[in-house]
Amino acid sequence: MSFTRELHQRNSLLHIVGWIYLSGAGILLMIIPLFPVEVLGINALIKPTKFLLSSTILVWTAAWLMYYLAAQGQVQIYSWIVVLVMSFENIYITWQAFLGELSHFNDSSDFHRMMFTLMGWAIGIMTGCTILIGIQFYRKLRVELPAAYLWGIRLGILLFVIFAFEGYGMGAIKAHTVGGPDGGEGLPFVNWSTKHGDLRIAHFLGMHALQILPLAGYYVFRQTRWLIVFAVIYLAVVTAIMVQAVMGISLLPS
Repeated sequence: MSFTRELHQRNSLLHIVGWIYLSGAGILLMIIPLFPVEVLGINALIKPTKFLLSSTILVWTAAWLMYYLAAQGQVQIYSWIVVLVMSFENIYITWQAFLGELSHFNDSSDFHRMMFTLMGWAIGIMTGCTILIGIQFYRKLRVELPAAYLWGIRLGILLFVIFAFEGYGMGAIKAHTVGGPDGGEGLPFVNWSTKHGDLRIAHFLGMHALQILPLAGYYVFRQTRWLIVFAVIYLAVVTAIMVQAVMGISLLPS
């Protein structure tokens, strides 16, 4: 059975929505060379493209992993929460990009402040629900999973939640760059700063533990203790990257 067919059987809602996000990212990639507007020194459409790609990975990961839970009623509720929150974020971010305006940290009007606050609340609700879903992986499952794989899922969710909350730190200072203004020289596409500390790097790596740790538990580590060792090392490395960013030091100086 193909991956997409299996994914659709596991969670048709998240499977379909993932294709919508991926298609949106593809359309934006084609428009980028034709769209001259820049925000913070890069093409305005790069940011929504990144968010749509990350959202695709997120919803498909959730679709795959939550199939294992016995509490499928809660899974359906959580699936709709993910769709509503991520769609709200992606639509607003894309809309602002086409207007050539910031979506995050935008204090230019009451409307923009309200929208940024709503995004924060929406992500907070989804993250709280993710904690509840994560707890279900310590309870009854529909199928028996290899121990290292199961712990990869559990720890992946834990790190996802921890570094999702890092976003509130960026919201508090209304910036993702430390030691300089947002924008400026950065790595291609992701635009992570090569001059100053950039909190987005740890945020990205920490949240994508949701994919990395389960994959490591399934394909690499046969024993749970080695998966846990890997997870601890991963957490330490990402935390060090976050601390370095807080100190205003670029991870990859140019």
